Amino acid sequence: MRLPFHDNVVLNCLKYLTDKNMTKVKVTQVKSTISRPKDQKATIVALGLGKINKSVEVENTPQIAGMIRKISHLVKIEEA
Repeated sequence: MRLPFHDNVVLNCLKYLTDKNMTKVKVTQVKSTISRPKDQKATIVALGLGKINKSVEVENTPQIAGMIRKISHLVKIEEA
């Protein structure tokens, strides 16, 4: 299953099913969470972000892909 993301970035969630070595993605917060709904703020915190230009590397699982999709307008996603 391929999930479209903001800025035409596409992450392939099938890799985690076929590959024992889970792929990692680098998530960087590029916009503020001021005036955003509570669920989006909570998702940013759950990913380990919270300040602009902070980056984290997370494994590409369906749960993480869903979180990234929810806040795709606030973050930049790159393959790690």
